[in-house]
Amino acid sequence: MKIETKAVHIGHNIEPGSRDVTPAIHLSTTFQKADDGSTPGGYLYSRANNPNRATLETALAALEEGAAAIAFSSGNAAAAAVFQALAPGDHVLAGEDVFYGTAMLLNDLLKPWGLKSTLVDMADLQAVERAITPDTRLIWLETPSNPLLHVTDIRAISAIAHKANAMVACDNTWATPLLQLPLQLGADVVMHSVTKYLSGHTDVLSGALIFKQENDFYTKVRSIQTSAGAVPSPFECWLTLRGLQTFPYRVRAQSQTAQHVAEFLSQQPEIESVHYPGLPSHPGHQIAASQMSGFGGMLSIQVKGGRAEAMKLAASVRLFTHATSLGGPHSLIEHRASVEGVNTRSPENLLRLSIGLEHVDDLIEDLEQALKNL
Repeated sequence: MKIETKAVHIGHNIEPGSRDVTPAIHLSTTFQKADDGSTPGGYLYSRANNPNRATLETALAALEEGAAAIAFSSGNAAAAAVFQALAPGDHVLAGEDVFYGTAMLLNDLLKPWGLKSTLVDMADLQAVERAITPDTRLIWLETPSNPLLHVTDIRAISAIAHKANAMVACDNTWATPLLQLPLQLGADVVMHSVTKYLSGHTDVLSGALIFKQENDFYTKVRSIQTSAGAVPSPFECWLTLRGLQTFPYRVRAQSQTAQHVAEFLSQQPEIESVHYPGLPSHPGHQIAASQMSGFGGMLSIQVKGGRAEAMKLAASVRLFTHATSLGGPHSLIEHRASVEGVNTRSPENLLRLSIGLEHVDDLIEDLEQALKNL
């Protein structure tokens, strides 16, 4: 079954009794037991599970071609549960340009608890091998990375990790299962900020983990979620299922537009560099082409000059909204260093662009007029 068909049909079963074509929203937090104390409906309490969450998890597992999925209240909650499922003294490798929220989890939240971590250049396979220790239990990938769009060879890193008896988790938020399937490339776990492309309308806060196997690690992560309660609401699950039905078409259109925008910006004298793996000049272009079916709707640019020039460009656009996040129908532009704060790894002249669903000609015209103000 093709991904477009999966997105429409999986998780959208006809409601029994009422025969709703669109699934109902199950707001109840508790469910009736049988006289013998069993749960014939399969549900006990919404912190443990809920019908809307169960159908969403079924859909997400199918889209990523995994064995099981767990939906969370946010992408950070999903990532944190993976790290919490490790033990004090265990070691995690992550990319040196990993999403700043993930780095904060490793350094600020879990380091005092005893989890060890090292940030390394994931494009340098020898550096990755040198960074592995006897305590390494997990390599965390993010490809393309946020916000510099570095590309990691998932197959190669997975081989290195498994040789060291470590797992691989891959943040697939930017690529989505339309463009990249990390579990088929060797990863063991996929993470999503569902808030972004999968829900797709900037009105849901949610995350997810999809597992290659329904194994002991999956069971431990599920137990952590049930105990700690980092669960999405039934309404957010329902909204995400609605958004999933169109996500392949949205992401395909956003990727095509991003390619044109990247090509335009790469030719502008006011732009120092464009980071987009769809450009042949991108250092990771060949690897991206080998593991992705498209290059995504995200790009970043470095404006000639510094922070002032970047902020001026962001303030001069009319169709792009100066706001955080990504993956929605509106095109967004953001100065990442000012968001990430003192520990940012983003250059001061860098702007991140999330391409929405506007017509490509209008977006290019908007950037063209903004560049004239520099």
